[in-house]
Amino acid sequence: MNSRCWFRLPQIMTIILFASLVLPACGVNNNSERARISEVGRNNQIIKNQSANNPHQSQSFRLESVIREQPTNNADIRQIQVHFPDSALANLRNKILATEWPEKETVSDQSQGVPLETTQRLAKYWATNYDWRKVEAKLNSLPQYLINIDGVDIHFIHVQSKHKNALPILITHGWPGSIIEQLKIIDPLTNPTAYGGKASDAFDVVIPSMPGYGFSGKPTTVGWGPEHIAKVWSKLMKRLGYTKYVAQGGDWGAVITDLMAVQKSPGLVGIHTNMPGVFPPEIDKAVQSAAFIRSPLPSGLSAEEKRAVKQLEFFYKHSGYAYLMGTRPQTQTGLVDSPVALATYMIDHDAKSLDLISRVFAGQPEGLSPDDVLDNITLFWLTKTAISAARLYWERQEKNISFFAAKGVKIPAGVSVFPDEMYEAPKSWSKKAYPKLIHYNKLPKGGHFAAWEQPKYLVDEIRATFRTLR
Repeated sequence: MNSRCWFRLPQIMTIILFASLVLPACGVNNNSERARISEVGRNNQIIKNQSANNPHQSQSFRLESVIREQPTNNADIRQIQVHFPDSALANLRNKILATEWPEKETVSDQSQGVPLETTQRLAKYWATNYDWRKVEAKLNSLPQYLINIDGVDIHFIHVQSKHKNALPILITHGWPGSIIEQLKIIDPLTNPTAYGGKASDAFDVVIPSMPGYGFSGKPTTVGWGPEHIAKVWSKLMKRLGYTKYVAQGGDWGAVITDLMAVQKSPGLVGIHTNMPGVFPPEIDKAVQSAAFIRSPLPSGLSAEEKRAVKQLEFFYKHSGYAYLMGTRPQTQTGLVDSPVALATYMIDHDAKSLDLISRVFAGQPEGLSPDDVLDNITLFWLTKTAISAARLYWERQEKNISFFAAKGVKIPAGVSVFPDEMYEAPKSWSKKAYPKLIHYNKLPKGGHFAAWEQPKYLVDEIRATFRTLR
């Protein structure tokens, strides 16, 4: 079984998943339903009427209308701030309140997906307590820019350290993430002396939004897969004037960072990953086969390697979202129409992350807060990027690029293993995948979204990895 068969789930599961996305987005159609939620209906009609008179109001606003450009010394780079209209936020709130809910799941675990109770708790908080303006102000407090590369506007945050000889670092997010994931690590990296570090630990931080995500442009042609993005990031760092830099990433960011190293991006001297691609290609293919056609798992592995194989098999079996986005991204149009459908879809990334988020909305203190989770989801909603972001999976599948297999990185690399990641990368495979491994560490806490939920641990890992490369 080759990688083009990745996530080949049974057809019935595809139908079930598709229905779960589209049906909540169907809205309110008949008079009896309107009567039942008349107040919401009236509010929505007001917003629709406003939209008819002003294309910049309600959810019909153009994204260009929320981006305010400011002059810079470089005509090629435009500094920006963002502000979404109040009507867009009101429309979001009304859509949440108008959600048509399904019945409760028939199991007591996550085997049927996100528990209804978790989704309803999230929706209640989103509609009644959440304030987008807080994270919008945080974004606007940071230097944000747009630059056009290969015909697409690339949005990025660029924060330079006050310390001399700071090392430039390019940090790439993943899905269902965004630049929101990295906000907590910016100040500790650029201003280390305020967080227990030394001035010599300082970084100049560049965090771009991948094409189709956040405030970056949405590609209108095919060919914008991870290999192309890796080349665009190389061009970005060159146009920013950096001749020596390092790169870091998790999820898609890990794949793109690996590919930058494989492509020998000029000036890139080392990488760090918290989702390392370490599986030998033949092992990766065997695990896929075991997950989908129940062929035997590979034998002759160490205890650590067996555990990683079992963890990856579990992930392959429970990754319906990646199959749908990899094969039919445009079919998921309902994600742009229903905020609750979007939120439910996005928090169902992996089992341990869903456990964490469920605890968060049940009121338990964790590395993430309800606001953290909703900041990210709301960015997807307001920028209408659910489908454009999903196309990256389609691009990957068309090019047959593995997420988890070793890719042939030859430059110095650091690997951080968080215990609640989808798999715990064995040191034996890490050494083979990254023959110039300069740092390997297992952390006591944290999962897939390391920068977001355990920023201190990740910052320490980044500092340790690159200390010898300055």
